[in-house]
Amino acid sequence: QVQLVESGGGLVQPGGSLRVSCAASGIIFSLLTMGWYRQAPGKQRELVAAITRGGSTNYPDSVKGRFTISRDNAKNTVYLQMSSLKPEDTAVYYCNVRGSDIWGQGTQVTVSS
Repeated sequence: QVQLVESGGGLVQPGGSLRVSCAASGIIFSLLTMGWYRQAPGKQRELVAAITRGGSTNYPDSVKGRFTISRDNAKNTVYLQMSSLKPEDTAVYYCNVRGSDIWGQGTQVTVSS
């Protein structure tokens, strides 16, 4: 059974940092490109970071320089380190096996003072 489980969300002040994690099971994690997406209320889900099996990464301009995606293949886990957080980063963050319909349940990140 394929499963993605996100964790690490929470409330953080503007300018703060937070790391969210996604633990995968039931897949050959090391061979897959993984992505982090977010969805704010009333908005479409958007990609915020992706990492290939070789470690290449890409980010949209909205988060470039502030977010860092990484992976630990030994732990079947992908991380998203977020810094210089802004209120507009508030959303539910999901991980995904890129190109698939495999999603986690999401973790809420709220940036507010």
